[in-house]
Amino acid sequence: MLKILERRARHIAAGTGAAAVVVLGTPLLAAAAPAPPVQPYATVTSQSGLNERQYPSTDSSVVDTLDYQDQVGLRCKVRAQTIAGNNDWYLLRDRQSWISASYVVRTGTVPYCKDLPVSQLTHIPQAADAMG
Repeated sequence: MLKILERRARHIAAGTGAAAVVVLGTPLLAAAAPAPPVQPYATVTSQSGLNERQYPSTDSSVVDTLDYQDQVGLRCKVRAQTIAGNNDWYLLRDRQSWISASYVVRTGTVPYCKDLPVSQLTHIPQAADAMG
């Protein structure tokens, strides 16, 4: 009988979005709201830190550095220069700089830059006013 009540409680909770179903004073199921998608980010794994570059290449200028275990938001990725067997480079979410995927651990799904609208790739005030 208890299994039947549990199945009914699950069915009711799933259909109504109820926070919890109580049968005989015992909570059987707590239906939580779906979690929002995780914004992709990276955690630096290189003990010596990581250079942020102007473009996805070691020939490009260093614009800043990240320390070991720093976390940064990722906007998108491209395939470019291979570093330590990995040719993925990430464009950071909050600034126009790139990091090699070889020296970070990624959390979340990072889209390819080619799949994003141009407005999401350009993160400078002048881009909003650009014409032509």
